[in-house]
Amino acid sequence: MTKHAIFDGLVYDEEDNVVETIVIGNETFYKVNDAGFMRHISSSQVDRQIFDILKKQFEDNKDAIIEQTAKILGQDDPFSQAVLANQFENFEDQFNMLMNIGIPENDRLYLGMTGFRAIINIHGDLIELKQPTGIDPEE
Repeated sequence: MTKHAIFDGLVYDEEDNVVETIVIGNETFYKVNDAGFMRHISSSQVDRQIFDILKKQFEDNKDAIIEQTAKILGQDDPFSQAVLANQFENFEDQFNMLMNIGIPENDRLYLGMTGFRAIINIHGDLIELKQPTGIDPEE
């Protein structure tokens, strides 16, 4: 089974160009232009770096995220929050699932429209992770 590039279309090089993906055999690579030389970097190497940052952010704000998610779903009771907490416990399983099925294209497009992007260098090291912030009240 071919592994997917989880953040396909959301990874950029240092020159602010979207990084293409390519499948070779059963593995997906991000193709980074290094002054005309196309470097192929395992997508799982890059995706893992991004995922680990998102995982840390979640863990740092877990209680607030669960509480707000419950409110959004209209299930703002302790039992529902416990169910949500249980769903969020196995981040590693989520990563492996995303590697197998990928993020749906519409969701990736939405993330891109909100400003989500990962900037990598020619070696596949994550330099910056840009994420959407709150909406400006004046907009």
